[in-house]
Amino acid sequence: MRQYSPVDKLIQSFDQALRSLIPGSTTAHRDCPAQSEDRAQLSVHEARHVAGLMRVNHSGEVCAQALYHGQALTAKLPRVRQEMEFAAIEEQDHLAWCEQRLVELNSPTSILNPLWYGLSYSMGALAGLAGDEYSLGFVAETERQVSQHLLDHLAQLPVQDERSKKILAQMNEDELHHRDTAIDAGGVDLPLPVRITMTAISKLMTKTSYYI
Repeated sequence: MRQYSPVDKLIQSFDQALRSLIPGSTTAHRDCPAQSEDRAQLSVHEARHVAGLMRVNHSGEVCAQALYHGQALTAKLPRVRQEMEFAAIEEQDHLAWCEQRLVELNSPTSILNPLWYGLSYSMGALAGLAGDEYSLGFVAETERQVSQHLLDHLAQLPVQDERSKKILAQMNEDELHHRDTAIDAGGVDLPLPVRITMTAISKLMTKTSYYI
């Protein structure tokens, strides 16, 4: 396996950030699960609400990209680093699918995404420095909270919006798989104060990204 210099890693991190933050820069590796569904007729209120939910989910995937990239940077075991990199690739699909749905709804992504990326990258890197078992535990807790948000959003979608439902359902399946993989790989439960802090940051992100 090629050994990268600190400068190489810096360039990689900058490239990953740009791909996560600039609309249209990320390409899905899998077909969108909603591609076979027709676009449902939504009222103005319904379309605005769905766009807000999808903007939150898009911001969440920006955070996931940053989290995995930060953890991969500081992970100590090659196996754990590879797990983080593979998970980040799957999360790219989610990022692209959410962005595609926002385009269909004529709605922009959140202008706060650079802030969420920087914060999540730092948290991921710190988790990696704390040790691989805590880094994996951080992944498991993150994916658990993301799954809760996705299930809540699925319940809020208009009954006729099958396109958004298919996307969120597949995302939830992937997130639960990432959670289980992290636990099986040795992830440990995080201290309660850390979990509370993560929940508070998540709530702040969801409340603000829904609107801007």
